[in-house]
Amino acid sequence: MVTKFDAYEVSIELVRSLAAPIGVIARHDPDLARQLRRAATSVPLNIAEGNRRVGRDRLHLFRVADGSAREVLAGLEAAAAWGYLDPGAVSPAFALADRVAAMLWRLTH
Repeated sequence: MVTKFDAYEVSIELVRSLAAPIGVIARHDPDLARQLRRAATSVPLNIAEGNRRVGRDRLHLFRVADGSAREVLAGLEAAAAWGYLDPGAVSPAFALADRVAAMLWRLTH
C-alpha cells in the first residue's frame, strides 16, 4: 500500500468508481473504454511516483496525473454524449475526477 496521501486516495476511489461504467462503454466502444482505463490508471500511478520525487520531477508527474484526470472527464462526457452512459449514473466518477484534478492543481500551483 502506498503511504497515505489524500490525492492518491481520491484517485484510487476514482478508479473504483469507473469499473462499472467502463464495462458499459466497452460494449459500445472498446477503444474509448481502453483509453479511459489507461487514463484513469495513469492518475494514481503518476501521483504515487510524484509523491516520492522532488523539484521539477514532482511537479511534472503531478501535471501528467492532472492531464489524465481531465482526460477521464472528457472521456466520460464523450461517452454520455454518444449515449453510452446516463450522465447521472456517472456523477460520482465526474465528482471524483474533478476533485482529484482540483487537488493536483493545488499541488502544482
